Amino acid sequence: MSVPLYIPPFAPRLAIAQTTDSREAEANKLFQQGKKQYQTSQFPAALNSWQQALQIYRAIKNRRGEGGALGNLGAAYGSLGNYDKDIEYSQQSLDIAREIKDRRGEGGALGNLGAAYLRLGNYAKAIEYSQQWLDIAREINDRQGEGWALTNLGVAFLKSGNSMEAEKMLVQGIQVWESMRQMLGSNDANKVSIFEGQAHTYRTLQQIRVAQNNPNAALEIAERGRARAFVDLLTERLSSGDANAVIATAPNQDQIRQIAQAQNATLVQYSIIYDTFEIQDKQVRRESALYIWVIQPTGEITFRQVDLKPLWQQHKVSLANPVICTQEFLAIRSRSSKGLTKCPPDLPTLHQLLIDPIASLLPKDPNAHVIFIPQGSLFQVPFPALQDANGTYLIQKHTIRTAPSIQVLALTRQQRQKLANQSANRRSKALVLGNPTMPQVSLSLGEPKQALSPLPGAEAEAKAIAPLLNTQPILGEQGTKAAIVQKMPQASIIHLATHGLLDDLRGLGSAIALAPSGKDDGLLTAEEIFDMKLQANLVVLSACNTGEGRITGDGVIGLSRSLIAAGVPSVIVSLWAVPDAPTAELMQTFYLNLQKQPDKAQALRQTMLTTMTTHPEPKNWAAFTLIGEAK
Repeated sequence: MSVPLYIPPFAPRLAIAQTTDSREAEANKLFQQGKKQYQTSQFPAALNSWQQALQIYRAIKNRRGEGGALGNLGAAYGSLGNYDKDIEYSQQSLDIAREIKDRRGEGGALGNLGAAYLRLGNYAKAIEYSQQWLDIAREINDRQGEGWALTNLGVAFLKSGNSMEAEKMLVQGIQVWESMRQMLGSNDANKVSIFEGQAHTYRTLQQIRVAQNNPNAALEIAERGRARAFVDLLTERLSSGDANAVIATAPNQDQIRQIAQAQNATLVQYSIIYDTFEIQDKQVRRESALYIWVIQPTGEITFRQVDLKPLWQQHKVSLANPVICTQEFLAIRSRSSKGLTKCPPDLPTLHQLLIDPIASLLPKDPNAHVIFIPQGSLFQVPFPALQDANGTYLIQKHTIRTAPSIQVLALTRQQRQKLANQSANRRSKALVLGNPTMPQVSLSLGEPKQALSPLPGAEAEAKAIAPLLNTQPILGEQGTKAAIVQKMPQASIIHLATHGLLDDLRGLGSAIALAPSGKDDGLLTAEEIFDMKLQANLVVLSACNTGEGRITGDGVIGLSRSLIAAGVPSVIVSLWAVPDAPTAELMQTFYLNLQKQPDKAQALRQTMLTTMTTHPEPKNWAAFTLIGEAK
């Protein structure tokens, strides 16, 4: 459930003694420090920061600061499962807010109390306090508070058995979130940021629609609740920056059917559902179910539901565990990097969870396309490598693509058509880069910079591929960032064989390694690509981790998203640190297949099947995924 984090709007500092002024600044600093710690789930550290801030606010008689610190201490105790302390501190915060007539602080404290009682299972009190918060939020035009209050009311009504009232609250909550999105216009970063706190509203409404035996309506909500900032961005750019087109309406059932038909593909959309459970006398949020919708090219929609509770009840893990363990199984990530202690079977477990429930609904023709639309940790799943009970890999049965949402597929299709219309009026050639002179980077925070290792396999790859694309490879010191950035907007195909650098904290810092020149560091970041205007119909990032980034409710923020935003309808990226020599072989085979078969997804499938014969381990052939269009 949503828990409001009350950040008080501090009043302008009064002209008071310097000693008091400096102490107030110290308290404010501790307050903000606690906020950052809380947002990264460092709850004990946040408690310590806010306790120190509280002592100073009380010493200098700053009642607004005192109320804010008390409210946040309550929220932190609630996050740690100490609901008595949560209520105690939140009530003190409420008393102060009412005393000094701080309506926003009063609303935040009421929200904290409502959330605490919701966790305790006292739904009557949860509804009472959340309704009071909603009234204040509407009175002072606090739209974010209104959205959270409506969400908490929806959850409380649902838990108390009133699904009709719950649905009403959640629909209103979604309307608030979407109006906030509209107010942000074309500010993509802010839309992604605010959307992080809104996913709970959409997920809860999906639960209600499924409980009402209306899974198709739940699919509409699932689609409405993902990649919305990305959809707005693509819609705006496809309409040449028309401000009126910035906010795109999510597709209804009929439009979803039309997208599947236009793609001539079977769409598979996943949604991870959470719920609260009593564990050791505490209300704890855990994964409850996996919703799966299969949309056939004929328009038929089928729903399946997978119980995820046994994962944490019996195996003490989350859905993310088999995903990370799959990467560990592929020898690409150490267990210590994620702090996981138990690893169930890897590829077969994921097949059992993600594919077995829908296997009979997937096409029998291996050349027919299946497009997976993941969510959360599922963006890291190597779908081609999933193994059934007989040891057969999924790529041996199906031609596979991925996308961040169903509506994004409709927009990448528009991008492809737009490029096709433009290509008749322009002549351009491919851009092929291999093994540029490597830049110096710091691989860990605080470590000195060192040059990335050269990639002789990438150089051989570029030399082999360039003639197939009627161009000359760009190698070594010629592959400067300045030269590549200049050539990219004119290229019809872009193939970059080099190192990739993953930024899974911010996403936009993910980068492709190029040769430095002048004052630049040689790193082409996702943030820089985001602002480009490209006309390539295919970009292949033959490098490590190029499909990864910061996973958000809006999809993966990283290189692939930036390339599609820059106008590219088809992107091939990797999910892990790909080996040099097998990747060079794989890529050469891919372009040979592409000459015979213009369908990129089928060419990639045949390439994986061929590479599998000489390099049978999945780490050598299954890393790459095609996002977007196949033609």
